[in-house]
Amino acid sequence: MSQYTLYGADVSYYTGKARAYLRWRGVPFEEVLATGEVYKNFILPNVGWPVIPVMKSPGGDIIQDTADIIAYVEQSIDAAPSAYPEGEVQKFVAELIHLYADEWLVLPAMHYRWNYNEDWTYGEFGRMSAPHLTPEEQYQLGAKNGQRFKGALPPLGVSDATIPGIESSYESLLDELSAHFEKYDFIMGNRATLADFAMIGPMYAHLWRDPKSRELMESRAPKVADWVKRVHEGEGKTGDLPENDAIPDTLLPILARQMREQIPALIATIGQFQTWLERADDTSKLPRGFGEITVSIEGHAGPAQSRSFPLFRLQGALDAYEALSDEGKARANAMLREISGSEFTGLKLPRRLARREYRLALA
Repeated sequence: MSQYTLYGADVSYYTGKARAYLRWRGVPFEEVLATGEVYKNFILPNVGWPVIPVMKSPGGDIIQDTADIIAYVEQSIDAAPSAYPEGEVQKFVAELIHLYADEWLVLPAMHYRWNYNEDWTYGEFGRMSAPHLTPEEQYQLGAKNGQRFKGALPPLGVSDATIPGIESSYESLLDELSAHFEKYDFIMGNRATLADFAMIGPMYAHLWRDPKSRELMESRAPKVADWVKRVHEGEGKTGDLPENDAIPDTLLPILARQMREQIPALIATIGQFQTWLERADDTSKLPRGFGEITVSIEGHAGPAQSRSFPLFRLQGALDAYEALSDEGKARANAMLREISGSEFTGLKLPRRLARREYRLALA
């Protein structure tokens, strides 16, 4: 039988997102561990840089970004329900959660991994890269390979100045999700959607699977841990979303958290993107970051890099907002006012972004 092939790893944030979606979608697929040999012989020749997950379709197409993977499969098969909510406001909110999970929850995910689970992670990295080595050799290799990932903490905004805020925010998020899962099985209601697949990336691969982080989740928020297991196993195809395109009230505190933490960082990044564009031309290669900004989380502020990829996820949310009907936009605006997020409606990228040859670029 023709099947998809997913190249990734259990330890990988975004592989968790793609795997959960493919299981939920019910398409046949094989997962191949991204060892050093797989990087050398498949990923680098096809994608051009070391990144996972990568998916190969039954027809031989190579797809890399997780949003692209989901969109590709959704467009390739005729199956219901869709991963995207049918309701226009629900679809917009799912894209907001997509932005939040992919590009902001990386802060607690990376903090807890590297500041609470470092030794364990080195072993995992080594096992993934070279399963034939001894555990001791795997640890040494993992410690070497892991420095690049650990070194990403300061650019993300994880520092002594922000860690108290990151931990306070994450623990509060667990409480808010717990309250939500008292009423609903999944993020948008009683059916899994894009919002769940996005959230499972950090919540499974880092914050549940890493041992110290799992202890925190299972002791403080067992209902969240139960949701992680449901989504990771591909459950949630038969339930319903709230009627009349409604948004669960229990999601509003989480969206309000996103508005006060992530949106200011995105606004600052847009400003630096505009400054970079003034010096660039159409041949300029889009950098991974534009400069330094300040992030503020629960009253704790510190430096971070203004990264370009969050603007691409923001573009997706802005596109969903602009696609709303007048009536849908009025309802979305009312919700945004309720969560102190009216600033979102004024956001605009100075230049559209696109993905070409598996990299982010100017459109």
